[in-house]
Amino acid sequence: MMCMSETSKQHRECAPKKLNFVIYVCSSSRYQQMMKGETVLDLGGELVQTLIQTAGHTVLYKKILLDDKEMIAQAFYDCLSATDLDVIIFSGGTGVASTDVTIETVLPLLEKTLPGFGEFFRSMSFNEVGSAVVLSRAIAGVAGGKVFFCVPGSLNAVKIAVGKLILPEVSHIVKHVRE
Repeated sequence: MMCMSETSKQHRECAPKKLNFVIYVCSSSRYQQMMKGETVLDLGGELVQTLIQTAGHTVLYKKILLDDKEMIAQAFYDCLSATDLDVIIFSGGTGVASTDVTIETVLPLLEKTLPGFGEFFRSMSFNEVGSAVVLSRAIAGVAGGKVFFCVPGSLNAVKIAVGKLILPEVSHIVKHVRE
């Protein structure tokens, strides 16, 4: 049985109840479909949005980006200057293919990292994918008073990362980031 400390309980009680999120889906194939005017099937990004909204938070917008370091970095910097934004989720581009550059782009821009996020994500994912979990990369951190998460875009990964890790703890994280 997991026990939460009294301090953690108090922090959660004082944490903001409604947060503003932005979602970036990093996928060159979806971006190219969008640019051609084709219908884009983005189940992972839609699930991220649904989970956030169902939890009572606001999604200010969701955008599809190329797997491109400059485009991802620009999105990161745009978020830093937004005054009404609390949490940013980059979904996709976290694999080990040469085109997967989300982690390499976002990680050096973070002021502080939250290693426990990626560690627990992989631990929880092991039950779903077994030893293939070693291919999974997920990170979290803070910069400019905002919380950033980079998560894989598959449906199972989104359910674990957003549903079981981000949403239960994000208000608590934001509380501390604002201190």
